[in-house]
Amino acid sequence: MGTPVWSHDGIICTGETYKKVVKLTFAKGASLKDPARLFNSSLEGNVRRAIDIPAGEEVDASAFKALVRQAVALNSSGKSKSKKKAKS
Repeated sequence: MGTPVWSHDGIICTGETYKKVVKLTFAKGASLKDPARLFNSSLEGNVRRAIDIPAGEEVDASAFKALVRQAVALNSSGKSKSKKKAKS
């Protein structure tokens, strides 16, 4: 089976399962504000950020939704910029 991918005008995040955690990797996570500090993995990279969710733990739903909305907005803004460039 493949890795699940959530997208909107580009990749939002991917999901992977391991024995002790579920990993949600945001493709452009380094560009997102994370005041709730959900990102706890892949912090050293320049582009991606990940959330490792250990078995039995819950994620702050409103903070997670905020990250997803930011990622969608970031992807959409990049798409609209390229459209504007194409029209010029």
